[in-house]
Amino acid sequence: MAGHFELSKSKDEQFRFVLKAGNGEIILTSELYKTRASAENGIASVQANSPLDERYEKKTAVNGKEHFNLKAANHQVIGSSQLYASAASRDAGIESVKKNGPTAVVKDLTGA
Repeated sequence: MAGHFELSKSKDEQFRFVLKAGNGEIILTSELYKTRASAENGIASVQANSPLDERYEKKTAVNGKEHFNLKAANHQVIGSSQLYASAASRDAGIESVKKNGPTAVVKDLTGA
């Protein structure tokens, strides 16, 4: 089963998206966007940038957990990962985003 994006609306009427792997696990979460069009541009940016190694910023949280950000060419963060117990599991998460990020499947959960 292939991955997909889910576009949703927050309680305060802002938009966000997540990228899910084929197994339904969330592998990337966006920031909040004020408009639907901005969130859709964010999805397009993930589709374009996710295959590129240099777009990933590997980080370690203060609690020692590993995570990553996917960045656009202008170095702005497009999406962030969950926290991982090890660098190996973080790197597997990056590989999953690389594989699933280019998908064109977007499920609209905004109720629009």
